[in-house]
Amino acid sequence: MNNTMPNLSRRSFVIGSAAVGSGLALGLNLPFASRLARAAETTPEITAWVVIKPDDSVIIRMARSEMGQGTMTGLSQMVTEELECDWTKVSTEYPTPGQSVARKRAWGDFSTGGSRGIRESHEYVRRGGATARTMLIQAAADEWKVPSAECAAANSIITHTPSGRTTTYGKVAEAASRLPIPKDVALKDPKDWKIIGKRMRRLDTMDKLTGKQIYGADFKLPGMLNATIKECPVFGGKVKSFDAAKVEGRKGVRKVVQVGDSAVAVIAETWWQAKTALDALPIVWDEGESAKVSSATLAAALKEGLGAEQAFVGNKNGDAKSAIAGATKKVESVYAYPNLNHAAMEPLNATARYTPDRCEVWLGTQNGEAAFAAVLAASGLPADKCEVYKLMLGGGFGRRGAFHDFVRQAVLIAKQMPGTPVKLMWTREEDMTQGRYHPLTQCKLTGAFDSNNNLTGLHMRISGQSILNSVRPEALVNGMDPATFQGVAASGEFEFGYAAIPNFLMDHAMRNSHVPPGFWRGVNVNQNAIYMECFMDELAHAAGQDPLEFRRKLMTKNPKHLAVLNAVAEKADWGKPAAKGVFRGLAQMKAYNSYVAACAEVSVTDGNRVKVHRIVCATDPGYAVNPAQIERQIAGSFVYGLSALFYQECTVKNGRIEQTNFHNYNSMKIAQMPKIEAIVMPSGGFWGGVGEPTICVAAPAVLNAIAAATGKRYRSVPLKNHGITLV
Repeated sequence: MNNTMPNLSRRSFVIGSAAVGSGLALGLNLPFASRLARAAETTPEITAWVVIKPDDSVIIRMARSEMGQGTMTGLSQMVTEELECDWTKVSTEYPTPGQSVARKRAWGDFSTGGSRGIRESHEYVRRGGATARTMLIQAAADEWKVPSAECAAANSIITHTPSGRTTTYGKVAEAASRLPIPKDVALKDPKDWKIIGKRMRRLDTMDKLTGKQIYGADFKLPGMLNATIKECPVFGGKVKSFDAAKVEGRKGVRKVVQVGDSAVAVIAETWWQAKTALDALPIVWDEGESAKVSSATLAAALKEGLGAEQAFVGNKNGDAKSAIAGATKKVESVYAYPNLNHAAMEPLNATARYTPDRCEVWLGTQNGEAAFAAVLAASGLPADKCEVYKLMLGGGFGRRGAFHDFVRQAVLIAKQMPGTPVKLMWTREEDMTQGRYHPLTQCKLTGAFDSNNNLTGLHMRISGQSILNSVRPEALVNGMDPATFQGVAASGEFEFGYAAIPNFLMDHAMRNSHVPPGFWRGVNVNQNAIYMECFMDELAHAAGQDPLEFRRKLMTKNPKHLAVLNAVAEKADWGKPAAKGVFRGLAQMKAYNSYVAACAEVSVTDGNRVKVHRIVCATDPGYAVNPAQIERQIAGSFVYGLSALFYQECTVKNGRIEQTNFHNYNSMKIAQMPKIEAIVMPSGGFWGGVGEPTICVAAPAVLNAIAAATGKRYRSVPLKNHGITLV
């Protein structure tokens, strides 16, 4: 995309840079989008998704966001598959949420999170490609005055089979745009796919390599000023006072403003001028009662929840409590998982330009519609006077999805300088201490065995924060947060993999705090996988059984779970001796409708120096659009998961987050990265996610391997708190 976008009317938007001259612009017939009115004859638009220009270039407009995960390439592969166009001439473009709203949500859902980009778009994007191909073929057939059934398309060329005549998509696009949109088009059978399932090149790589790619932090407008902000370091606190006169005379400083009741910002000619002035600005905070909160008080509240009488039941079978009460042998463990920050490399930022008649914002966002809603609320202007222009994200991981506090701030700051574009960029410290953190939880697990060492009962009690209670309380079910039970749910995309256990109970004692929870890559499967999979190893050892065989007996009702587990066990040579000093650990889970498993190989020297040599990972996402991207996502997710396992946590002192930058919120280094062997094993018939599912199995697999190596079981993370060093 260009780094600037001109003001566009509703009609001119679609024919702007993408559809000048003759061509075809085709949209996808979404079930929730009304049929759009035909544009004027000068506009070769049918709807708004696929644009074919006279030179045969194809522009695919996608509402989902690209943040390194390859969604735009994968979606484009699916359109290209049905469109039968030339992949070398495909590019992508973001539509704007303002135009989507004006067109009754013609582009559908803009949200990109929960590994939903491809798995919830696949049908209508493929249908859009098939519809375009049908219309292009019909246009060529009409020109040749032959039946369309005698024509075929491939690689952007239409051929009349009997005569051998050919034409190109670009030559018939104008005529195709005037045809009626067919109501029903057939999609290819997966066995006939030529592009879906192939290791196609990514569409965004070259621009990133050459520096052409524009992120929010790079974005500039003529006459733009810069701003940065400080919010009360204690969540829920307010601004009591500040002395603007102390910094207003500094070079470049234009204005010092209060933002809402809890933040202060400095606007200056350069960001550094704004930052240094804000550092020097005397601010007095009203921190409130939450200033008394610490990690110790939070942990005590969660510990109380482990034994509380009242809890929300998320999954139940049989009578686990009775089975435990009558057990021959009982095993019990308590685990804990900390708050975590998203820590994207690009700090939160947004550029806003406000006038009383129009408000525009440029930013990287995982949800353009949510950003648009934040602009409407902050500007006070109606939808037809606002717009949001999406840029590439320098990392999201959930922080740029459900939360657009930084957008609201940018607009409120820009309102102080009407007509002047202002880029708000947070400092790294603000980004770290004003996060929306992975929820803080503890978990008590109790297993029951009979006299034959058969597992007869399992109780999993989670105590801790609820994300939905904070972010989307309307999604609670009679007060319960179903998302808390990701990976241990009764059915669906987070189905429990050990359904053969005769009696089990998963419940949640909700214990919220002033620290705001959020959706952190992988969300609740991260801690639930550690809790369940590490405890499964504990149960196996208590029963004197091999961890793989122990799991297999409990997964007879879950064959797809078992298939990925067996795949990693076979690839890792489970059951055969590992190299001297190397020990293995397993984990499995269903997450975001994909089945995933991992086997980690580690060695431990001096009792605390851990080397992760290899992780074998298998995933069954149903269909694999681009196996190369899946492999990269697996490796990338393991960097995220292992960094959290060994290094990362957010602690609270005097009501505020203590970690302020990468010096005390570390990440693993390239030299510490294990060899990743990915097994992509799509079984078909369903669509699962890729970006988030596999993250959850790395940590428990490594923890189980460490326990095998040392005989010690670590039940809280990060491992640095136990003196463990990753080498």
